[in-house]
Amino acid sequence: MTDLSKTLDDALAQAHLPALLMSLVHLTGDASLLTEERRPAYVLLADGKLGGYSLEVQADIRARAKAAITAHMNGAPLPPPPEPRTVRRMMDWVAGADIPAHYAAFLTDELHLTGVDTNAPDWSTPTLKAAAKRMKVLVVGAGMSGLLTGIRLKQAGIDFTILEKNADAGGTWFENVYPGCRVDNPNHMYSYSFEPNHDFPQFYSTQPVLLDYFRRVTDRHRLRENIRFETTVEEAVFDEARGIWRVEVITKDGGREFLEADALVTAVGQLNRPRYPDIEGLETFDGPSFHSARWRHDVDLTGKRVAVIGTGASAFQFVPEIAPKVAHLDVYQRTPPWCLPGPTYHDDVPEGKKWLLKHVPFYGKWYRFWLFWMLTDGLYESVKADAGWNGPPEAVGQANAELRAMLVEALRAQAPDRPDLLEKIIPRYPIGGKRALVDNGVWVAALKRDNVDLNTTGIEKITPAGVVTKDGVEHPADVIIYGTGFHASRFLWPMRIVGRGGVDLQTTWNGDARAYLGMTAPGFPNLFMLYGPNTNIVVNGSIVFFSECSVRYLIGALKLLAETGTQTMEVKKDVHDAFNVKVDAANAMMAWGSPNVTSWYKNATGRVSQNWPFPLVDYWNATVAPNPEDFVLKAKVKAPA
Repeated sequence: MTDLSKTLDDALAQAHLPALLMSLVHLTGDASLLTEERRPAYVLLADGKLGGYSLEVQADIRARAKAAITAHMNGAPLPPPPEPRTVRRMMDWVAGADIPAHYAAFLTDELHLTGVDTNAPDWSTPTLKAAAKRMKVLVVGAGMSGLLTGIRLKQAGIDFTILEKNADAGGTWFENVYPGCRVDNPNHMYSYSFEPNHDFPQFYSTQPVLLDYFRRVTDRHRLRENIRFETTVEEAVFDEARGIWRVEVITKDGGREFLEADALVTAVGQLNRPRYPDIEGLETFDGPSFHSARWRHDVDLTGKRVAVIGTGASAFQFVPEIAPKVAHLDVYQRTPPWCLPGPTYHDDVPEGKKWLLKHVPFYGKWYRFWLFWMLTDGLYESVKADAGWNGPPEAVGQANAELRAMLVEALRAQAPDRPDLLEKIIPRYPIGGKRALVDNGVWVAALKRDNVDLNTTGIEKITPAGVVTKDGVEHPADVIIYGTGFHASRFLWPMRIVGRGGVDLQTTWNGDARAYLGMTAPGFPNLFMLYGPNTNIVVNGSIVFFSECSVRYLIGALKLLAETGTQTMEVKKDVHDAFNVKVDAANAMMAWGSPNVTSWYKNATGRVSQNWPFPLVDYWNATVAPNPEDFVLKAKVKAPA
């Protein structure tokens, strides 16, 4: 008992108290604990942490929790679960605000209080079982979305093969191995809702940890038997006469093979084809040069003069890692990133918090729920434009201007003695216009080092000896690293996908990719894109959530085919076009749609082809199940007599 008491004291000292209070309601069945004095007020304190409970209330919650957890661990049974109306009150309490009614179903599903995976397909009827046995699906990509698709297809009993160009699963977490690579979303959200991991060592997981997570999920769901590694898709052609997709692949040994499937699912991501800058002399440099997404660990940077071109998300992570070891580091910046304060960005998860997540009933669910709500649409209104805004062009509305002012002060506080540096690192575009990065101070600290120079003059050319800036100065370098992003708007490239009538998808898009709900396009029956056009999220939530919604819709589409006895479904052009008109209008009213902002969110035509401009709840509602009226459904093609 003494050991348990000490363990509890240590763990409770590190607890997220609103989530702990919700656990207490489950442990005791006492909803009267939800008093106004125990309703949290999430006030941002000077150290960047959230507070709001008085010391007396904190002590009371911990004491009650200690007694209830002790009783539970000594065998006391859990009381009946809270009634739905009580759960609804609990959601408001842990959020510290009255959650709007239209979010209730969406958030209840996300909470997973019953422990039931509500998105797991149930194909147990004779009709669906028979249909599943007849279906064959090809999935391109074994990253986060592709693995999720495999899990759901296996649960439905549908035959499938995942085609993966790499030697193992993991997608972006397999490919990106640069120093400091980590997720910029709290990892208790950046995980499948049905596959929680209470052993994440840090609040924001590093690349090796996330790769291990996805590998373990792959093994747990026995997906390797369905994955063909080192297999690259060259071309996919829809065979109208037979109503199937015929896919040409290059195998591991360099041979060519043709595969056939009833449905084709692309799960290749948006950020997986490195983009190099258009700079004169790029190929003339004498030393090693490489893209951050193709990091060369055989190149020792110790004591070298290193040039880093770009200050996006990858450079933001690897520059602080390499700065202490290089002789000199020149960082070339076109536009600075906005930095969102994240005090725990490199922090370990305390052992006590891990203990609570593992052992206290429902604590993990409510903690994840709190994270989800705070990040769901927390900053959404702050990156929305005010109609008729006539304020400074550095903002798109009053809320955006207020958030900007806060973030500017946070940057000033990191370099109060360096006005020269502040002039370079404070963005002049609206917050939300480009990808904002989670920051705990290490970025500015790296730029302040004596051996680091932040150059904003602009690059004229690259020579065999280094980088020449537009002022004519040549900066010598031993190594050049490109942190210049990806061909984000070239969706599904370089695959060639040919639909009905022999029409090429890239030709149809003509550099401006569009899809209904980011997933389907007219003229391409039974083609489903995951993380497709306009499904990227900027400030609200985790891309894992988006993938779970999309895959739920995909499985629903296959179910629709099975239940109706039809072979193909193709989104109607008017439905597709109306959706995209709505998306474009909404994106125009977001910070990233501002005409004076350029970013990878926009394609070569200037259209925002990447981002979802609505609240997350809208995507959840839109993807519950496909509406048959949105599609042209065609019966199975009869074989010739």
